[in-house]
Amino acid sequence: MTERKPPGVDFESWIDKQIREAQERGDFAGLPGVGKPLPGLDKPYDELWWVKDKMAREDLSFLPPSLALRKEAEEAAQAAAAAPSEAALRRILTAVNEKIRAALRVPFDGPPLGLTPFDIEERAHQWRRNHAR
Repeated sequence: MTERKPPGVDFESWIDKQIREAQERGDFAGLPGVGKPLPGLDKPYDELWWVKDKMAREDLSFLPPSLALRKEAEEAAQAAAAAPSEAALRRILTAVNEKIRAALRVPFDGPPLGLTPFDIEERAHQWRRNHAR
C-alpha cells in the first residue's frame, strides 16, 4: 500500500478500491478476532487507550521515580531476607542504599521518597538469627 492516490481520483473511492482489492486477495482472511466484538466498546473513551493497551501487552508500568525507588527498596528488602548468604544480603542492600542516598541528595520529582537507607548490620543480624534455625 505504498502507492499514492492518483490526482483527480476521489479519495474515498480510491480507499474503497484498495479495501475491495485486499478483500479479493484474501488479505483480511484469518485475522485474529474475526467475528468477535471490538474490545473496550463498552468503556468510556480514553485518549490514551493505545498507550495503556501497549503497556498492558508489554507488561510495563510507569511510576514516578520516587515511587519506583520505594518499590525497588521493598523488593530489595524481600530479596535480602531470602538471600542464600550474608554476603548476598549485603550486596543487595548496599546497591539499593546507594540509590536511596543519591535520591536523598538530589530529590526526585513526584511524591516524597519517605525512605532511609537500610541498616545493613541490623538486617545481617536478623538474617543470621533466622538462618541459624
